[in-house]
Amino acid sequence: MNRKLRIDAEKAAYTAINAVMPEGAVRRALLGKQFPGRVFLIAAGKAAPRMAQAALSVLTVPVTDGLVISKYGHFDEPIGTLRCFEAGHPVPDENSVLAGEAALKLTEDLREDDTVLFLLSGGGSALFEKPLIPLHELQNITNQLLACGADIVEINTIRKRLSALKGGKFAAHCAPARVEAVILSDILGDPLDSIASGPVSSDTAKSTDALAIAAKYGLHISPEAEACLHVETPKELSNVHAQVVGSVRELCHAAGEACERLGYETVFLTDRLDCEAREAGRFLSAVLHSHAAEGKKIAFLSGGETVVHLTGKGLRRDRRPHRRGRRLCGRRYL
Repeated sequence: MNRKLRIDAEKAAYTAINAVMPEGAVRRALLGKQFPGRVFLIAAGKAAPRMAQAALSVLTVPVTDGLVISKYGHFDEPIGTLRCFEAGHPVPDENSVLAGEAALKLTEDLREDDTVLFLLSGGGSALFEKPLIPLHELQNITNQLLACGADIVEINTIRKRLSALKGGKFAAHCAPARVEAVILSDILGDPLDSIASGPVSSDTAKSTDALAIAAKYGLHISPEAEACLHVETPKELSNVHAQVVGSVRELCHAAGEACERLGYETVFLTDRLDCEAREAGRFLSAVLHSHAAEGKKIAFLSGGETVVHLTGKGLRRDRRPHRRGRRLCGRRYL
């Protein structure tokens, strides 16, 4: 890639990323919103601290109480008076369970005029948990799914049924209070029931789907876990209003607009690229070679999620510790 192309590609990429940053997305979603009764704020996911800060900056009503759950090392400063929890990702740990239990405790005995403002982003499946099986087995099943190349929808279809929070169960727990969900999507097509395993979304997947996934990948699970896969999740939730405010599709469109301003003809390929990483590389390379001789300024746009199948024992490149000495669980971050 010559220098000019690289500079233009970086400009388009950064412009697109800025267009879907959590702060602006949350402010657009909540600007002018009014909520009756008490407001309880819960933010879960890798973008949770930034989403919570943005919400506090734009809300015109006081927050009665709340908590923020994210990865280790993702908290840079206090977030009002909200309690902050650090937990494991992509595999849940003991702190994930503590955070999940805190969320359940916070939302006990809510009234009909109360509102749970739920800010959700990628990573919520692992960070916010209350397993129905022993934690060590949930960790083992999660690792099996990650290693075998299962896609995120398949992984979350299993996790919903092994959790007391996922697959719409958290929203059911919050009833009769209203749940106002603001969601950053990290899944192709923005399926609400799969983003962070859908804690506040009715579940479109069935128990038969979960059992088929377990069989497809030959998962080693206990009889107790298998029994959980047979149990259906909530299929209707009347107390939830949800909106997706950031997604791969929005990212692609923002990149396309940036490329057009730079003088490129844009060709939108897909926002649902879903294959092995090496297959995606071969495909995109073939597209570029097919048009290289045309002499036009063309920008090909694609977004999605690629996977890598683990062979052998694999190697974890990031060997840094989880900074457990800085654990925030159950404490104000002061």
